[in-house]
Amino acid sequence: MPLSEQEQRLLDEMERHLMRNDADVVSAPSDGRSLSYRNIVYGTILVLLGLGGLIVGVSQQLIVVGVIGFVVMLAGVLLAVTPTRGAGRARVESEKPAKAPQGSSFMDRMNNRWDRRQEGR
Repeated sequence: MPLSEQEQRLLDEMERHLMRNDADVVSAPSDGRSLSYRNIVYGTILVLLGLGGLIVGVSQQLIVVGVIGFVVMLAGVLLAVTPTRGAGRARVESEKPAKAPQGSSFMDRMNNRWDRRQEGR
């Protein structure tokens, strides 16, 4: 069943609104934290080494080696999923806008903030 002209216009308007607002959400960092590719690689390597130690410990009936392998696996997973703070904070600090002149009113500053937000800065 095709959409009526009014429904099509409403859908197009909603899509434009969503695209405009969604771009703001995607570009704004939530708290400056992101996953590090290096941590994911090192974590994966630790998980594989720990898995190997766990298998050796179980197959040779060496409980201590199995437990150490499990702990290494756990450390690898924690390392891989732990977000880092470094790069995200530097980028956010460098994008801070210049301060408004001291003589501007509260409403002028709010209007400037609104304009910058709508421009995507």
